[in-house]
Amino acid sequence: MVFSSLLFLTLFLPLTLIFYYLLPERFKNVLLLAVSLVFYAWGEPTHIILMLVTTVYIWFLTMMMERYIHQGKIGIARILMVLSLIFSLGTLAYYKYFGFILENLPFLQKLALEAPALPIGISFYTFQALSYVIDVYRGDVKAQKSWVNFAMYISFFPQLIAGPIVRYSDVQNQLKHRNHSVKNCYFGTIRFTMGLAKKVLLANQIGRLWEQISSMHQLSTMGAWLGAVAFALQIYFDFSAYSDMAIGLGRMFGFHFPENFRYPYESKSITEFWRRWHMTLGTWFREYVYIPLGGNRKGKARLVMNLFVVWALTGLWHGAAWQFLFWGIYYFVFLTMEKFFLLRWMEKWPGVVQRIYTLLVVVVGWVMFACPNFGTAWNFYKAMLGIGVPFADQSALFALTGNALLLVILVLGATELPKRYARRIRCAMKPACFEWLSYGTAVILLWGSIAFLVADSYNPFLYFRF
Repeated sequence: MVFSSLLFLTLFLPLTLIFYYLLPERFKNVLLLAVSLVFYAWGEPTHIILMLVTTVYIWFLTMMMERYIHQGKIGIARILMVLSLIFSLGTLAYYKYFGFILENLPFLQKLALEAPALPIGISFYTFQALSYVIDVYRGDVKAQKSWVNFAMYISFFPQLIAGPIVRYSDVQNQLKHRNHSVKNCYFGTIRFTMGLAKKVLLANQIGRLWEQISSMHQLSTMGAWLGAVAFALQIYFDFSAYSDMAIGLGRMFGFHFPENFRYPYESKSITEFWRRWHMTLGTWFREYVYIPLGGNRKGKARLVMNLFVVWALTGLWHGAAWQFLFWGIYYFVFLTMEKFFLLRWMEKWPGVVQRIYTLLVVVVGWVMFACPNFGTAWNFYKAMLGIGVPFADQSALFALTGNALLLVILVLGATELPKRYARRIRCAMKPACFEWLSYGTAVILLWGSIAFLVADSYNPFLYFRF
């Protein structure tokens, strides 16, 4: 089940909200756990057992680990932490990377082994479980005594499938005490509806252009660049829309989730881009990989090695394929250059040149991310460079003129410009009038999104792959 489905919008969410607000406080988390399991089981009826086993195992071991820490038995606590990490990482490795290993080790293919199906959301809920275990071991948070509360934290449906990656420390107090108010529900509804509109009215529409271009047998240079830009816009509006919907849903139930995007395509460097794109994943790798490895505190050689490890893992986290590993290494190269000398050079560049450089690097990188294999990506890159293909053709011109208005809307929507105009309108109006305007806009966008969903079955979600 996805947020941008008619089943979710017309049945699942309304019923969940009605029962949630009618139930007494002590039963609210039980309800959220139950509906989260239903939400997950709708698309993954077999893998829900895996998630429940993971939840019970991590919950029990961290409770025991904290007990031994209080008793001064650090060695035993460390063993329990390692067992928790081995279980979580081992499960993720088996389901996500076993098929990749089989493909690249021929002697294993003789054993007639089969790769398991990838459970939806396993990368996200595994990282949440790992952060919880490490934080409890460090003493940053206390172990959750209630299994219901912990299971709800792991499986909570708004952020279960594609994040944001919510650390336990962000919501530990909210699991017990939350503010349920009309104001929270109002702001949550507005945020959710805006995200839904971004997904259905924008991401889905530009996604058609990418699919059209990527399926062409012969690309021109113009067509290749148009396709790369289309995918860059699709993945931003698709993923950021899901984060908006997740944050909005969390707000409806009294939770405040961290932001995951902050207009990354306005960045003036690759370093800045990764501080604005999928911010919760970047924070996770910084807190639990980069800093524990030594960060930038142990010399330049160690810094380079730490950056390489983080970005190789970042690439593999997104997918078990060589192109994802090289995609991560691609960013490692640019981030390393920026750390050592490129950022100093760029300070002398005009701001517009810095943004063009960043966008070029990112758009070129997305091609590797979007293509199913190296061969396809290489052919796409050759077309972008004009090797053996015409500069333009009729198909590319037709696609460009037919989608020109949509592209302009998406480019503007990827910047902070609409938000700035919204602020000006808010300052020029009375608060009550602005709230009614926001609500009216949300209602129109909701009905427009539902109308598109009813009329059209094209509704992909890119991050289901990861």
